This record gives sequence, structure tokens and C-alpha cells, in this order.
Amino acid sequence: MSQYFQTGERVLWNPSNTPAQLFIRTAEAMVPIAELPTGIESRIADEYDIDMTAFEAFVNTLVHRYQATTHLILRSLLEGFLATALVLVDRGGGRIPALDDQPTPHLEDVSVSRDGIAPQGSTARLAALAAVHARAMPR
Repeated sequence: MSQYFQTGERVLWNPSNTPAQLFIRTAEAMVPIAELPTGIESRIADEYDIDMTAFEAFVNTLVHRYQATTHLILRSLLEGFLATALVLVDRGGGRIPALDDQPTPHLEDVSVSRDGIAPQGSTARLAALAAVHARAMPR
């Protein structure tokens, strides 16, 4: 079995059940961080409709948070979800302005070691991971 992620009638992704459910549950878990709705709505048992405007805002906020944090674990937890989400935004014709930003460090989640404060999230790293995900995401 598989699930469909669509915007209107355009299929963006057709993963098997487990990755689809994990993606949906991860998106829901990120709502408190983004303080925005995901923009993903269940249509029927195996279809999800993506409101691209809401989804773009949700993903943009999370990308900004990723770029601004120096916390390695937070970045790692965000990376996999965001790489997949960026592919969906791209396939849906959307855009993520935060990818062009240079945010100031987010001081709420700071990772400090004996080497000092860790670097912020890398947009280039996120884009490269999204490209890898795109090749593995059937439509």
C-alpha cells in the first residue's frame, strides 16, 4: 500500500505507508516549534492534501529555526523532515524565502562544548540532503 501527498490533483509524493505516517506524525510534532499549522489535511484513508500556502509558511518557519540554531541535536531532528518537506514544496511550485536568509543565532537552543558555541544550521547541507531525498521520493 501507499499514500498520496497532493496539492489539488497534482501528486507530489507517493510513499509507502510507514514513511508517510512517520512524515505526518513528525509534521504534527513540529507544530509547537513552528507555532503554525502544517497545511497537511487528510482527504481519505490514503490521500493527504497539502495547502501549499500554509505548508510553505510552516516549512519556511522551520527552515529559519534550523538555520538559526547552534544546537546539533535540534538541527539533526529537523534535517530529515525538512529535506523531505523541501522536495514537496518544490514539486508543488512553492518557494521557501528562509533559504536565502542569514538568520541571527537563536539563543534559546544553544549547544556549547569545550570548543565554544557550535555553528548554525547550513542551508547548503539542507539543500544537498533535499536533493538526495528527491531522487528517492516516487510520485
